[in-house]
Amino acid sequence: MKILIVRFSSIGDIVLTSPVVRCIRKQIPSAEIHYLTKSSYKEIIEHNPHITTRHFLNNNLRDIISSLKKEKFDFIVDLHNNLRSLKLKWSLRRRGNSFNKINLEKWLYVNLKWNMMPVAHIVDRYLETVKDLGVKNDGEGLDYFISPKDVIKIEELPLTHLHGYIAIAIGTQHATKKYPLEKLKRLVSLLHYPIILLGGKEDFESGEAIRNQDKFKVFNACGKFSLNQSASIIKLSQLVITHDTGMMHVAAAFKKKIISLWGNTVPEFGMYPYFGDEEKYHQDYFKSRVVEVAGLSCRPCSKLGFQKCPRGHFNCMNKINEEEIAAVVRLM
Repeated sequence: MKILIVRFSSIGDIVLTSPVVRCIRKQIPSAEIHYLTKSSYKEIIEHNPHITTRHFLNNNLRDIISSLKKEKFDFIVDLHNNLRSLKLKWSLRRRGNSFNKINLEKWLYVNLKWNMMPVAHIVDRYLETVKDLGVKNDGEGLDYFISPKDVIKIEELPLTHLHGYIAIAIGTQHATKKYPLEKLKRLVSLLHYPIILLGGKEDFESGEAIRNQDKFKVFNACGKFSLNQSASIIKLSQLVITHDTGMMHVAAAFKKKIISLWGNTVPEFGMYPYFGDEEKYHQDYFKSRVVEVAGLSCRPCSKLGFQKCPRGHFNCMNKINEEEIAAVVRLM
């Protein structure tokens, strides 16, 4: 059986599809599993041993459709469900299922604050697309595979961090998901542990502003490492503090203790840290803590995020107390 899985983007969403890939491989071991994503996300799936063949979209859908037609797939698992993926699925003319994005429920929650979201993680909803194949959730959580060349060894880190550290992922695509810089600086000053800051090149200056408070305690890794190298740093950490971003899901894949900070989005969208089977993994060591301002009438204001708060006050992040986060760190 030849199966095509489609998820074009982004980091977190692709990581969240990893249980679908693994469960197919384990439960239909003879299957040929193909995975299609954008070429910019190549390294996320590049070393996944459960994938037989990888395909990459370079913005030319016609070319990739032409290439995929030759494969004659038996089943298409569309985990993106947008116009591009639907056009691809229609063009290949093969049976399959598309992920239900429950856009109506999200719209009602964002615009009318009617919470009609299903009480289910997005991973479980992804797996609904393969139930016709007899595939079920194995409860093992998320996967993330790093190439040996991208593995960061503990001895490569500053001497001050060799005996353990907290990783803080300060980057995020949308500003309304980001804890304000001054509050991050205050939080870091309250934490009595070595810290590594993770983010892209665009986060380097913010990282430097935080590092300049204590150059021995804080290592600014923003923009210095690839995605997989950053994942390796997360894997070595004792605890991860993160926004609602892809790094949160990478941390969950490594069963890390996670403190997630939530701004304009909410865990009820179904994309909170996912560890798999509750009885097996939700032990004290693996618990994650969600930090959010509950009861705000304006929240959630978007299913994704904005570059600035639509109402100007940014209470969803400004009202999260730094001392509260530091206290949670001490408890974990």
